[in-house]
Amino acid sequence: MKDIRVLVVDDQRLVREGIVSLLNLQEGITVVASGEDGREGVHLALEHNPDIILMDIRMPVLDGIHAVETLKKNNYPGRIIMLTTFDDHEYISKSLKAGAVGYLMKDIPIADLARAVKQAHGGLYQFAPSVMGSLLSDPAPAGHTGAEDIPETTLSMIEGISEREKDVFKLLGEGLTNGEIAQELSLSEGTVKNYVSGIFNALGLRDRVQAALLAAKWSSR
Repeated sequence: MKDIRVLVVDDQRLVREGIVSLLNLQEGITVVASGEDGREGVHLALEHNPDIILMDIRMPVLDGIHAVETLKKNNYPGRIIMLTTFDDHEYISKSLKAGAVGYLMKDIPIADLARAVKQAHGGLYQFAPSVMGSLLSDPAPAGHTGAEDIPETTLSMIEGISEREKDVFKLLGEGLTNGEIAQELSLSEGTVKNYVSGIFNALGLRDRVQAALLAAKWSSR
C-alpha cells in the first residue's frame, strides 16, 4: 500500500518543521511538501496533489480558510484538515463551510494526528473533542427538538459509519449500556465495546454522554 501523501501549511517555522519531522516518522505517511502561508499552500497543493493537507488558519498573505476555498474552486481532490490553536466556533463553522473535513488542535499527540490523517484519508471526518462539543452546543430555536439543527457536516459523519455501528449508535441514544446493547443486538459485549470505540473515533466524540446526546438527536430527526 502506498504511503498517504501529506502537505503541511503553517506560518510558524518551528511548528511546521516539527510536524513534518514527526509525521515522517509515522508508518504509512510521507510529507511531500510544506508551506509558510495560504498562498504557498495553494500553489504546493496544486503542484504535488497530496492526499491530505494539514492547514493552519491564521497565516499571512492568505489565511487557511480562504486557502481552502481557493483549493475547492480549483477542484483540488484531496482532503483538508485544519490544524490550529484556535478553538473558536466561528472558525470551525467557516472552515467546514469552505470544505475542510476536520478541525484539530495543535496540541494533539503525534500518534493521534497520524491516526486522524489515516482516517481522513479513509473518508472519515476528524474533530477535536472540544470542537465536536461546539458543533453540538448550538441552542435549538423555540419549538424545535434540536434534531433538525444537527449540522450537515455532523450528519455526513454519521452517515459515513457502518449500518451495524448505526444500530449501536441508536441504542446509545436510548441510554443502554454495552451489555444491554449486546443483548439487544445478539452480540458479545466485547464486540459492542469495539463498535462504540470505532464510533467515538469516527465522530470525534470524547465520552458516552456526548455520544448519547448526539445519537438521541440523530435518531429523532
